[in-house]
Amino acid sequence: MRTPRLRAAVALLLAAVAGCGIRPTEVVDAGEPIAGLAKGMRIYFASDTGLRGVSRPGVQVRNLDFALKLLFAGPNEAEQKSGLTNLVLLNGSYHAFATGNRVTLDAPDTYLSADDRLRNGQLVCSLARAQAVLHPTLRPDDIQVTLRPKGEPLGPYQCSYFLGS
Repeated sequence: MRTPRLRAAVALLLAAVAGCGIRPTEVVDAGEPIAGLAKGMRIYFASDTGLRGVSRPGVQVRNLDFALKLLFAGPNEAEQKSGLTNLVLLNGSYHAFATGNRVTLDAPDTYLSADDRLRNGQLVCSLARAQAVLHPTLRPDDIQVTLRPKGEPLGPYQCSYFLGS
């Protein structure tokens, strides 16, 4: 009596597995896997949980000052609704320039405090990303940014310092 039941159970199991409707396929190529940081221009804005980078797809970064203009434009409407804001305002003249992995922001008419992590982080991370976009052999994590406002210079900083906590 056990044999007919066992045979029926095995037959039912085989029918279920064979009849699931999924047919075997070849390997489907979906492209390269994601590795490391996302590519392209990102601008960093402040939120109640810290800094958040947002993509600016299709934007051609021409120089570091252009990246600052993207930052000054602030978050778009959807980004604002998600809690992002821009804390950066540079008074008077400013100019960002770089040599290799070292970026400097001159803002002689602006006061910046070493204690203002979110504001400084927005500048450092946005400039580091822009330099990496301009020079694809550089990684944003390897770029050091010095802020030179009115008063004492700040840095050099790496973006990871501001994203850590």
